[in-house]
Amino acid sequence: MGNIIVFVMFFLGLIIIIKGGDLFVESAIWMAIVTGIPTIIIGATLVSLATTLPEFFVSTIASAKGYTEMAIGNAIGSTICNMGLILGTCAIISPVAIRRKFFSFKGLLMVAVLVIFYYFASDFIVDEFEGYMLLMILILYIIVNILELKGNASAIDQSEESVTIPLVIKNIFNFILGAGMIILGARLLVDNGVTIANIFNIPEQIISLTLIALGTSLPELITSITAVVKGHMGISIGNIIGANILNLTMVLGASSLLSGKGLMISSRDMHILDHVLVNVPQTLVLDIPVSLLLMLILVLCGSYKRMIDRMHGFLLFSIYISYLFMLYYITF
Repeated sequence: MGNIIVFVMFFLGLIIIIKGGDLFVESAIWMAIVTGIPTIIIGATLVSLATTLPEFFVSTIASAKGYTEMAIGNAIGSTICNMGLILGTCAIISPVAIRRKFFSFKGLLMVAVLVIFYYFASDFIVDEFEGYMLLMILILYIIVNILELKGNASAIDQSEESVTIPLVIKNIFNFILGAGMIILGARLLVDNGVTIANIFNIPEQIISLTLIALGTSLPELITSITAVVKGHMGISIGNIIGANILNLTMVLGASSLLSGKGLMISSRDMHILDHVLVNVPQTLVLDIPVSLLLMLILVLCGSYKRMIDRMHGFLLFSIYISYLFMLYYITF
């Protein structure tokens, strides 16, 4: 009976965190409609920030509780999920056109941040100073978006939708309510996710890379697919790139500070070749390389092809599924 309650509370946390994130996204979309800001800028800033809050609170709470592997796994797992599952699915539904002017710098920054994090983690710890460095990159990213917005001020068309006091109050209320729901849902995910890992004797890192990463990425999935179906490609691609940058800077940077001792990259036994146990740092030899591979495919296709077509979508999705099978193989 106790185990059933754990699973119920875990999935209740997922529902709460998804709904909380949805309230944030609705407020961000409303701001986009009212101000007339270009969709890719909204996608790369407000929407990506809103949809990344579940990862932020899950990872920071996990880090503060001493589960640093869960904090890292959730952030890196979310980048993999964003590109492999979400972008792959969106491209399969409808090819995603790319505007190179907005795309290239953000895509290269995304790759650079992952490489920087890999360098920081190569000594098996991301300390507080390196956490501050990641947050400094976040500030740079925000400044670039602000400058980009100012440079496109002429392209901003004011919406004809009237801004009334009830609408403003509604969006402020959604902001506060959504924040509370995300925090509550994150605590339920972390606490019960650890318990589930212990019940099945599965490493917490695997739980965070799969169930928790997928759960916290559902707002991005719902937002991106909805945007593609409605023809707002800019929100879809901008949201995914922005969310990845925020995961690597804001989420991991803040998590390294809140842990009190940095983010530890530990090694664990993995089944390699006929289930021979090898003790290796999974984050460095599997998770980050897979994320980097997906990023390179995204950036190269976007920069040179100016489109993520269905073939690339199937490739991204296939890599994601193969990664999940690989996690199962090395764990069991």
